[in-house]
Amino acid sequence: QVQVVESGGGTVQAGESLRLSCAVSGLTLADYYMGWFRQAPGKEREAISCISRSGQNTYYIDAIKGRFSISRDNAGNTVHLQMARLGPEDTAKYYCATGFRCDKSFLVGPYNWGQGTQVTVSS
Repeated sequence: QVQVVESGGGTVQAGESLRLSCAVSGLTLADYYMGWFRQAPGKEREAISCISRSGQNTYYIDAIKGRFSISRDNAGNTVHLQMARLGPEDTAKYYCATGFRCDKSFLVGPYNWGQGTQVTVSS
């Protein structure tokens, strides 16, 4: 059974940083592309970053480019999202997922989803 568990969310002040982690079990992580999504209150879930199976290729939406960094540790079955210079616009529930390929920053499914971790940024 595949499990995807996000952690590392919290409440921070604008300008601060957070590091999200995604622990995956029940599959061989190196066989999957990985991505991060977020869903702000009242909005649809959006894909924000994608990473290739080796980690060599990474993609970001413009809103987070230069502030967020996605990485993966296939041996440790984990994926991370390092977030810097956070702003109130980054407030959302963040989700990690396994996928089939990256279409730039969009992870193409089918997906195994986690339950999400909340990030709240106050101004």
